[in-house]
Amino acid sequence: MEHILGQEWEITPAGGATGEAFYAEYEDQRLFLKRNSSPFLAVLSAEGIVPKLVWTKRLENGDVITAQQWLPGRELTPAEMNQELVARLLKKIHCSKPMLGMLSRIENSPLHPETIFQSVVNELDDQVRSLEETQKAINFLKHEALHVYCDEKVVCHGDVNHNNWLLAEDNQLYLIDWDGARIADPAIDLGLLLYWYIPQENWQDWLSMYGKELTDHLKLRMKWYVTVQTLSSIQWHKNKNRLEEMNKWIHFLHEIL
Repeated sequence: MEHILGQEWEITPAGGATGEAFYAEYEDQRLFLKRNSSPFLAVLSAEGIVPKLVWTKRLENGDVITAQQWLPGRELTPAEMNQELVARLLKKIHCSKPMLGMLSRIENSPLHPETIFQSVVNELDDQVRSLEETQKAINFLKHEALHVYCDEKVVCHGDVNHNNWLLAEDNQLYLIDWDGARIADPAIDLGLLLYWYIPQENWQDWLSMYGKELTDHLKLRMKWYVTVQTLSSIQWHKNKNRLEEMNKWIHFLHEIL
């Protein structure tokens, strides 16, 4: 990174799973650098969903480096996910025509339930597949697959974990880390957020801030997508040998079914 910015910049790894993100600082300038971000980043910046994109540079090896404003701020806490600010920003994302248009040009087609189901089930190993909770989940997912179809297709973030919400010092809220964005049913984002952070008796109140009614069909879709995502999480943690985390997800799966 030094050869892009110059020796005077102080560059430190930003952590994260990929090791492709860095902080850069020189005098009063602060940037967040990432290698091979989605080309979707430009429209996210223009829409005010992520901190401002400052520049993009293509390297000789074909890699693309993006630089965004590095804003002082903090992650939201789990308890803060019930705020209207969160509901409004997620609604803005799901209603954004520029974002949908841009991602449509990058992605081949929207994600459909069967595609997600097959992809996740195929990655399960024999040990995870043999769990009682997994068997129950697979039966539920198969049985309801045709009932969860929805014509509404939006840009879904795919990981609305509280760690991905950045509250800047000026109270501006951003949703970051868009590497898993897909065009799909908004119930993917809504289900994860509500199941993880909002007590069920408050779902309708939260959805009212978002601008949607809690219908039986929406409930089914959210449960379906959360179930398939939880199966994926169980396998992912097992692959990483994080058995304590894996067991938490197994327990969560037991609770929702």
